Amino acid sequence: MSKPSQSNAVLVAIRTPRVTGEELESSLQELTRLVKTLGYHVVGQVTQKRSSDKYAAVLGQGKLAELALWTGGSGKIESAFERPKHKAASKFEGAAPDVTEESDDDESEGDELDDTIEAAPGPREQAQIVIVDCDLSPSQLKNLERAAGVPVLDRTGVIIEIFSRHARTRAARLQVEIARLNYLAPRLRETGGGSERQGGGVGGKGAGETSLELDKRRIRDRMKELREELAAIGDEHQTRRARREHELTVA
Repeated sequence: MSKPSQSNAVLVAIRTPRVTGEELESSLQELTRLVKTLGYHVVGQVTQKRSSDKYAAVLGQGKLAELALWTGGSGKIESAFERPKHKAASKFEGAAPDVTEESDDDESEGDELDDTIEAAPGPREQAQIVIVDCDLSPSQLKNLERAAGVPVLDRTGVIIEIFSRHARTRAARLQVEIARLNYLAPRLRETGGGSERQGGGVGGKGAGETSLELDKRRIRDRMKELREELAAIGDEHQTRRARREHELTVA
């Protein structure tokens, strides 16, 4: 991720039953400091009291809509690539009465946090990124990005980015890159048209390999190279240390 030029960020946090209001507030303050270290300006927060942070989109439907006010997104997580419906199915759905389908993401009364933790209502600055105060699964990250319409970064992603910018030695930079690729690999997604399978080619896709599979293979290969280089640095340091110890013994 390239360094932002004072882009705006909106924070997202979930208060589970095991987290007190004070603990949530403290965690958000710490996250704000981390985000500012990356050069972002925090313009607001979207928080919700839920039984878990493992829901498909982390937030409930109402809170996704609130998040969309900050980012300009749709507030919905439907796939951008909907399958065409069969004519018979469309005819049946058109004749069927309207029924509201219940979902575990529906918000119930009492699920909201106190207004003291909520972002203040009124005109809002547009946010270019969403920062979530917990670790997200690949599917949660994808769903939030669909709803928000902007990139989403979880707490681990923020920390990796900070380490990346402060790594000074070659070994430290290698370790950070390995951590970044390990974090990125399960979060890769197909782009439009990228799921087509193609024949093999020199240096390209293997037979029947999709673009996503190719990207994951390249990441695995790159991580192998980085680990080998890191091991070589360790061997070199050990050799130098042994040489110095030998010189001291001779002296």
